[in-house]
Amino acid sequence: MPDRPRYMISVAAELVGMHPQTLRIYEAKGLVRPQRTPGGTRLYSETDVDRLRVIQRLTTELGLNLAGVELALRLEDELRRAHMQIERLQAQLREEVQSVHRHYRRDLVPYREQRLPERR
Repeated sequence: MPDRPRYMISVAAELVGMHPQTLRIYEAKGLVRPQRTPGGTRLYSETDVDRLRVIQRLTTELGLNLAGVELALRLEDELRRAHMQIERLQAQLREEVQSVHRHYRRDLVPYREQRLPERR
């Protein structure tokens, strides 16, 4: 379950090689949204940690600033949602096509060729 919150901020920061304050900044900017315990402790999931690694790659390897990271992540999220919608539509279309094929198969009548007597 990659979305289950499990890591406190210090552990998440260590996993991605960042300072905990950096994670707080990313949360304030809306780049990552860790869940909170009733006491207010931030808990990061595997999905959050993966997202932090993506942010780290975008900033260090590609040199994007946080505004660029925000745009890239938003576009990535939109693309993921579009792919999921396409997959749902394709599955729905496959089911409809199968339904049509099942319907036609019941309506088919075997054809036997009959020879007519030859005319003279």
